[in-house]
Order: sequence, then structure tokens, then C-alpha cells
Amino acid sequence: MIIPEVDLKDVRRIGDELGLKVASNDLKLMLAMAKKVVESQDEMDGAFVTTCFRCAEGAITRNAVTKYIQKNSQLPVVTSSFTERTKADTLLLRMEALVNVIERKSLLARKRQIGMTAGIDSGSSMTKAAVMRDNAVIGTGWVRTGGDVIASSQKALNAAMAQANIAVKDIDGIGTTGYGRVPVGKHYGAKFIQEEITVCAKGSAFLANRQNGEATVIDIGGMDNKATTLFNSSPTSFTTGSICAGSSGKFLESCAQRLGVSVHELGEMTVKGDYRSIRMNAYCIVFGMQDLVAALGEGAKPEDIASAACHSVAQQFYEQHIQEISIAEPVIQVGGTSLISGLVTAMRDTLGIEVIVPKQSQFTGAVGAAILVSGLINDKS
Repeated sequence: MIIPEVDLKDVRRIGDELGLKVASNDLKLMLAMAKKVVESQDEMDGAFVTTCFRCAEGAITRNAVTKYIQKNSQLPVVTSSFTERTKADTLLLRMEALVNVIERKSLLARKRQIGMTAGIDSGSSMTKAAVMRDNAVIGTGWVRTGGDVIASSQKALNAAMAQANIAVKDIDGIGTTGYGRVPVGKHYGAKFIQEEITVCAKGSAFLANRQNGEATVIDIGGMDNKATTLFNSSPTSFTTGSICAGSSGKFLESCAQRLGVSVHELGEMTVKGDYRSIRMNAYCIVFGMQDLVAALGEGAKPEDIASAACHSVAQQFYEQHIQEISIAEPVIQVGGTSLISGLVTAMRDTLGIEVIVPKQSQFTGAVGAAILVSGLINDKS
């Protein structure tokens, strides 16, 4: 690991050079170090930029440093904001993503998938599979993840192969990602096994046709959430996890069940409702359900409750995740919850900008794995 050395005179004049004047001497040092990184990029493989989450000036500087390095070098950058409660595994995930971006740089830069490959995304709630042939998705499978992640992956892959009208022997290579990526990958002898941050970034950029330039990916999962900013298909900053299930798809499933509708019907009801007429706190799933039951008891319209539920999840996602990263347009919403129209509308209302939902958005992890394993195979051929 390299910590760039700079002269005091560089620190003193850096604000004028970069056009950003900050009060903190530590942040001035950070700006000067960024300039040194660009000047010494041949000696480095990537950059890790971090500041305190609670420091507004630090967040501005972190974003400026990231954009400066990206604009003036070919180095991959991963950023992070920390608090006094930041855990080692949180930093480890970011460093793992940075290492993968560096080591897989040529794979992430590939724009096309070649041959016949498959990707499996073994998620906490759902297991997804995708079969690709020559840059097109020709088969998909989507099943609920059971107690046996390998059995779930077999069901998803079998469904994808049936739709593609192929057999396992026809597949050149398999890639895996998600919570169960290691056991599933070992079962299939996968040639590519990698964490979901970089894999979903690639799949999202591909499906949304945004493989060049900046973008932000939002994935509200069944249990965990992810917000990732991209530059040329590679993650630059991200946040993952969830404080409470009240800000995830699980809360919407519980609301739909209480209203006696499917979760997709809940999304459609949202368009007809007014979330402002219902007070709902989804920060905690227990309190959120209490608000829902109370609203029903007071005679509230189901459509208003559905709208309130979707907007509450969107608001909590914004407070827990979006504020920790810098939003880069376009915003791409993916994952199974991206199929809930009301949640997409709520996210658009919360952010105040347009949100893209690409076709087959629930398969981003599987598609990303299929693309990257294709690149790995062709790099070795």
C-alpha cells in the first residue's frame, strides 16, 4: 500500500490549482495527495479514498478527489465514508472490491459477451440464473432461495437452460456471485466466483446500455440493500447492508400480505394512492406494520397505504444509503424490487430525478457473472 508523499508547498497551493479551497489542513493534504497519485500513476494500481461520513466538507472533497483521479488517470478508484462504528468487514468488502476491480480491469472493460456462458446469482431471498450467447440473454431462471443453496441454484439454472433449449454440456463456462457463490461455484466447477458489488455493477451497466461514463445503481433487496456509483462499468463508491428490514423488500412483502394482494399489485396500487395522507415509519418493520394496521383501523384507503409503504422504503433507503455516496446520473434501479412499479415511482419522487429500470433488471448479478466469465475464458484462449 502506498501513501503518497507531498511537499508542504504543494499542500498550501493545491486549493488554487484544483479550484477547491477547504479549511481543513487534512483535506488540503488529501487534495495534494490526489495530485501526486495522478503524477505517479505508473507506480500504482488503484486508489482508495475515504473521509468521515459526518463531515460535509470531507464528503465534498472526497467526491472532488475521486473525479479528479478518474479524469486525469486510468486508475480505478473506490471510495468510502466511515463513522466511529465502521467495522473491519465493511472496510474489507471495499478493499476486496478494489482489488477485484484492479485484477479484473480488463474483464470489466469488455463490452461484449462471447460464446455460450451462464451466470448464477445465489442471493439471500432469490436465486437467479442467466444463459447468454454472443451478447444476448437467451434464458433466465428465478426461484426462491431455500435452505439448500445448491438445490436452489440447480432449479434456477435448469429453468434458464430449458428456456434457452440447451444442456449443461453446451455451456463454455459458469460464473457465480451472491451469498452462496462459493459453494454453488464449487458444485459447478465455476471458472469465475466473485462478490456481487463488481458483478452486479457490470450486469447493470450492460442491461441499461450505460457501460461508458458515470451511473448509479440502486438495488433494494429482500434483506440487504446496495447503492453503487459506477465509472465505465466499475464501482467507485458503494454502500451495502441495512439497518432494519423496514427499508427492504421484506417490508413491502409484509404490507402486501396484510392488504391481501401480491407485492406487484401493491406497486400498482401505489400509483392510485397518496402517501402524504398516511403517516408510516418503515425505519423499523415492527413500527411500520403498527402504522399500517392503525391506518386500516381508521378507514384509510388501501391505495394510500400502499403508496405510503413504498415511499417509506424509498425514504429510508435514501437516508441509510444514498447520502453516503455521490449520485451520478443516470440512476439505474435493479433487482426483484425494481419490478414493483410503485417503489420505482417512490424512488423517483424521493431523489427528484429520473430512474431507469432496464429490461430483465432482476437478473443483473447473473448477467454480470455470465459476461465476466466469458471474458475470463476468452482472455485465456
